[in-house]
Amino acid sequence: MPWTTHQHADPQALAEACAQALQAATAAALLARGRAQLAIAGGRTPLPALRAWAQRGVVDARVAITPTDERWVPPAHADANLARLQACFPYEGGPTWRPLVPLAPGPAPSLDTALHSLAAMPGDFDLVLLGMGEDGHIASLFPSDPGLAVALASADDAVIGRPTPPPADAPHPRISLTLTRLLRSRRRLLLVSGENKRALLEQVQRTPDAARWPVSALLHAPGPPVEIHWSP
Repeated sequence: MPWTTHQHADPQALAEACAQALQAATAAALLARGRAQLAIAGGRTPLPALRAWAQRGVVDARVAITPTDERWVPPAHADANLARLQACFPYEGGPTWRPLVPLAPGPAPSLDTALHSLAAMPGDFDLVLLGMGEDGHIASLFPSDPGLAVALASADDAVIGRPTPPPADAPHPRISLTLTRLLRSRRRLLLVSGENKRALLEQVQRTPDAARWPVSALLHAPGPPVEIHWSP
């Protein structure tokens, strides 16, 4: 089975379990290599896990974190994933951040900053933590993006995403890690909440179709099993 499923009583229990996974993966990486590399989504379900992890102790600069995807907006913008991740660490001397978008993004999206950041994170991620949208997207790999097939097949680290039509709550071009880069990870966590998403996930598990549900490409990929964490 290319995945394991962990059911939690409520969102708080899910967050605590995933915080424990973050702590364990980071500790193992620091012991083995003296550094840790993580890719973390900035959605509503992953953020409580990140806050719970940050509260367990000081995470220092030996831990490098990049968003799994980012909107083409300045880092301080309300829609920026990086700002949401950084807000989980309300203390000095936190992790090293690897942004995907420059401080002053121009009118046209570019991969320059993302590729520079990801080049500074060679090898495998120690852990990738993803959420899933109601349409089955992960990171910014949307089924409505005309470039999805390229993003799923590309050997590059990052792509420019343009879901069409764009999500109403964040209508921006996107920078996303490719499926290939997401899969270069020692542990893969997928956080899902709510009955609707659980039903979708069960359908994807029975009927793989990455073009319809990009999360399918993650679930059915070779390598470490995806650790699915679900709560009502």
